Amino acid sequence: MTADISSEAQRLKIVVVGHVDHGKSTLIGRIFFDTDALPEGKVEQIQRACELEGMPFEFAFLLDALLEEQEQNITIDTTRIPFRTAKRGYEIIDAPGHKEFLKNMITGAASADAAILLIAATEGVREQSRRHGYLLKLLGVKQVVVAVNKMDLVDYDEATFERVKAEYTDFLSQIGLTAERFVPISAREGDNIARRADAKMPWYSGDTILDTLDGFAAPTNLDDQPLRFVVQDVYRFDARRLIAGRIETGKLAIGDAITFQPGDRTAKIASFERWHGPDRDFAVASESITITLDEQLFLERGHIGTSIPGSAGGTPALPGISVANRFNASLFWMGGANLSVGESVRLKLATQETTARIAAISRVLDSSTLETVAGGRNYVAKNDVAEVTIETDKPVAFDLHDHVPTLGRFVLVHERRVAGGGIITELASEQRATNSDRIGTRPASGVLPLTIDEDSPVATNIVWSDTKVSAGERTVKNGHRGAILWLTGLSGSGKSTIASTVNRALFERGYQAMVLDGDNLRHGLCADLGFTQEDRSENTRRAAHVARLFAENGFVVLTAFISPTRADRQAAREIAEGGGIPFVEIFTQASLEACEQRDPKGLYKRARAGEIPQFTGIDAPYEVPDAPDMTISTETQTIEQAAEELLRVVQKTVKKNNSV
Repeated sequence: MTADISSEAQRLKIVVVGHVDHGKSTLIGRIFFDTDALPEGKVEQIQRACELEGMPFEFAFLLDALLEEQEQNITIDTTRIPFRTAKRGYEIIDAPGHKEFLKNMITGAASADAAILLIAATEGVREQSRRHGYLLKLLGVKQVVVAVNKMDLVDYDEATFERVKAEYTDFLSQIGLTAERFVPISAREGDNIARRADAKMPWYSGDTILDTLDGFAAPTNLDDQPLRFVVQDVYRFDARRLIAGRIETGKLAIGDAITFQPGDRTAKIASFERWHGPDRDFAVASESITITLDEQLFLERGHIGTSIPGSAGGTPALPGISVANRFNASLFWMGGANLSVGESVRLKLATQETTARIAAISRVLDSSTLETVAGGRNYVAKNDVAEVTIETDKPVAFDLHDHVPTLGRFVLVHERRVAGGGIITELASEQRATNSDRIGTRPASGVLPLTIDEDSPVATNIVWSDTKVSAGERTVKNGHRGAILWLTGLSGSGKSTIASTVNRALFERGYQAMVLDGDNLRHGLCADLGFTQEDRSENTRRAAHVARLFAENGFVVLTAFISPTRADRQAAREIAEGGGIPFVEIFTQASLEACEQRDPKGLYKRARAGEIPQFTGIDAPYEVPDAPDMTISTETQTIEQAAEELLRVVQKTVKKNNSV
């Protein structure tokens, strides 16, 4: 297994780009043919098929056949196609025409070490020639060979080659990229691919395509980079909590300390779980691995494991990973519609996903002409490249692209389609708080941007105090971890009664538990708030942060708030989960008629009389949860039955030893 991982890591990863119909598939097919990378008999099989169909053989068919064969085996990634020369192994990380081609090129899901950029001698430099060149620059691909293809169709004319070379060299110089070499080729004839074509192009004395690739620098040793363990999922297996993910960079060993962001939670590697291959006490970059920890942390898909300075693994921790909800980026947009400032899209970075928007645009370029768009536009159009500030609804963990490229790239999804992406260039000088987090997690630096005014810059001089008692120690002491059980529903639906009943039951069983009640908070902490939608959102935000502080200190927190909007409840969840706190949303279901009939505080009667404006259910809306973690119907269950059901959920969530 070690040899396989090492072999994969040492392959030079190549992307082949260029304008449509400039010969990318033909070139790849020819490389496979010239390097004997195809299965035995495959060429003859395709040649016979062409004869039967009465069509000429094309080397592009070799790529098509290989992809078709790979797609029949779901265990093979159809975008990774290996070949090797006498010097070393290579991997073409995307197939031209593949539906994920541009997406993978933008996101760097498979990071390229080098690129072959094709330009057809018959057409010269075209729009996508320039656009793809700019993308290579944007993604940090510095080793580039430009193949001027279809020289056979221009009679191997030197002047044509030199004209293309001069024009594209000028373009590359404008974007700060230098081609290692320009090579005149005919992919169809095999000229200057693996063998020289001195008879046809005596005027060219440089290397072939494969010789140029062999001269490129070897891939960076990812093991020596800072640890970035991307969590893909978390499973429960017997008594263990298995954390599955991929080591993008760095390495891990049993006993190493690992800190997960967002949330700043630290534990040590207890074991590696492998179901095949040799048993080893370490894991390296590019390896997908399942780990267990020496203490129970609440983790989920999207968390990023990072190294601790001086840990046993020896992987450098600097430059440190950042956790923030605002950063500057170079963005490439390919959506059908313009992307305007403030418009919501989904941002995906590694396995993290959140709603995001452009907060500001610094500059917009036309990627094919490199001209700056005039007029201070407030939108990015299709095929534009823009320097922007991006703001996310919840904090994300990331690196600057120059430091750790795999954690410095992101993709944007609009209307369920990949519509753009880019690279993170710097942390924004000012973070801004939102109702969903304000910010809800601790950056790796320990600095917490925090503000009450949504439109005010977040302070950057506030730090978290170390209380000298870790969450793990509290879990051991209490016999359970902290959690937030968020009860939501109409006034009179039974939230407070159920929460108080469960609180008593937990107390009697030795749990550290408490109730946060909406009315109680409005006597003090939230006494300055009214009942406008803005004030209701702020009330929920404050309550969520208070609940999180108690849960971080080991308490099972039962909250009883109407919290009428889905957005505010989702914001509360993100505040909790941003700190690694389990969050369970419980919908106390009761009809308006039932609640009004109960009316324990006489509030509905007063609201109907017009004495209480903006009363939820009467003249202010309540948004029923789309997918609550639990629903309790207080019209069909007694308080005791509902409390007993919730008690079981609490015990399962926090796992008190010997709970009944």
